[in-house]
Amino acid sequence: MAALQEEFPDLTVSKVRYLEDQGLVSPGRTTRGSRRYDEGDLARLRRILRLQRDEYLPLHVIRDVLDRGDPSGEAPGVSARDLRPRAARPMTVPELSERSGLDRQTIADLERYGLIRARDTDALAVCAIVAELGRFGIEPRHLRPFRVAADREIGLVEQALAPHGPGGSSRQAARSRSHQREVTGQLLALCIELHLTLVRSGLP
Repeated sequence: MAALQEEFPDLTVSKVRYLEDQGLVSPGRTTRGSRRYDEGDLARLRRILRLQRDEYLPLHVIRDVLDRGDPSGEAPGVSARDLRPRAARPMTVPELSERSGLDRQTIADLERYGLIRARDTDALAVCAIVAELGRFGIEPRHLRPFRVAADREIGLVEQALAPHGPGGSSRQAARSRSHQREVTGQLLALCIELHLTLVRSGLP
């Protein structure tokens, strides 16, 4: 990590661990189980950090860029595949704190403001983003409008999904649930892309 800190002085071990948890970097291991970053790992990590810093890309878009091997680094758009509902793994507050770098009081504030509703891997993603926002002086209390906006988008998606609900035989129901996951991802991708476009167009 020291090899990257000259360019990224704010880089922390917890952030690198979070990127690893998200499957963006996969360092090798020594015989004792310690992580070992080779030149390829460091180059990949450097590119991830540059895409975050210079292009302001979210992690799911960075994953798509890396998976496609796109040398341009341009965003391919919001991926519906990454927005399909998935099971979240439960986590404790100490885990969330260690992985994200946030202290426990900040995590409690996120829960109080409704930005975290369950202590799990989805909450870890929220904590990691909040930790990054904190570098710009943005605190949990400033983020309550995001919860309100997200709930409105969730309500819109649920309303649109109503005609796609499961029904009929168990096989038909299974197919319907799979179709619903796909449609959910597509709707969320469109909502997020609209949000990004509106925000981007409103900035100087």
